[in-house]
Amino acid sequence: MDLEQLQRAVLNVIQQPLTASEGMRKRTLDGKPVKKIVDAIVKPNDRLTSFERLEIYNRVYWFRILSSLAEDFPGLRGVIGQRNFDKLLRAYLRECPSESFTLRNLGAKLESWLRANPQFAPKRHRLALDMVRLEWADIDVYDSAEFPKLTEENLRNLGENPSFQLQPYIRLLDLAYPVDDLLLSIREHEEPESDIASNVVLEHASHARGKRYKMPRAKRTYLAVHRQELIVYFKRLEPEGFALLQALQQGKPLSEAIEASVSWGNRKVEDVTENLRGWFANWASLGWFCKPQES
Repeated sequence: MDLEQLQRAVLNVIQQPLTASEGMRKRTLDGKPVKKIVDAIVKPNDRLTSFERLEIYNRVYWFRILSSLAEDFPGLRGVIGQRNFDKLLRAYLRECPSESFTLRNLGAKLESWLRANPQFAPKRHRLALDMVRLEWADIDVYDSAEFPKLTEENLRNLGENPSFQLQPYIRLLDLAYPVDDLLLSIREHEEPESDIASNVVLEHASHARGKRYKMPRAKRTYLAVHRQELIVYFKRLEPEGFALLQALQQGKPLSEAIEASVSWGNRKVEDVTENLRGWFANWASLGWFCKPQES
């Protein structure tokens, strides 16, 4: 067995889900005896058997990734409750194990997985999906790229019907529930983890984690998740403003974006123009527009 084969064998064992008592399984998920695998790749010592030595790594691996996901999605836990949350995390990680060098990417597939597995968010599936979308956007926005901001000189050179390029870190969310307020409320009551250890990770006994939150009623909510000075913010948008930003993000020229998003009806041109100027002035002040980037 060469080094790569050894590494893959060890990884396969430590990624096996823990038992209900948080120990290493006797058999892998596909039925192979774990002891036989472990004895072939790990030597015992005067204190621990081969099985016990690798079990340490198996447990630490799961405690760490479960703890990381719990820290990333406190809002989801608040929506579905601690017991359902524990079951969801374990089931998700069995089907979508870590494939990245960074724990930051653990929840990247959680939204699509939850869409396909509504049984893990009983009675609150849509609310849970909205919360996951917001919490992942929060993670994604924090370290997404930022390009130089659009200056007045750049603006003059864009032409009569410009295409405005939005900063790569902006995420636009069309939500069925106002989960932004709920998430902020949950975070206000959360306490930071002091350590990574067994049941402390999942079965939090603190008052904050046992708290029941009032769930919001369904209300169409349009959000821009954005970043300022390494802090992520949630900004609510009017429906037309949201649609306009979406059209611009899709690369439509300004005239097409306005036509596709603004409902003129019986409104005066002056009123619509005033709204547009107000929106653009605000978005520009937040640095949402960036210099055009070459492909």
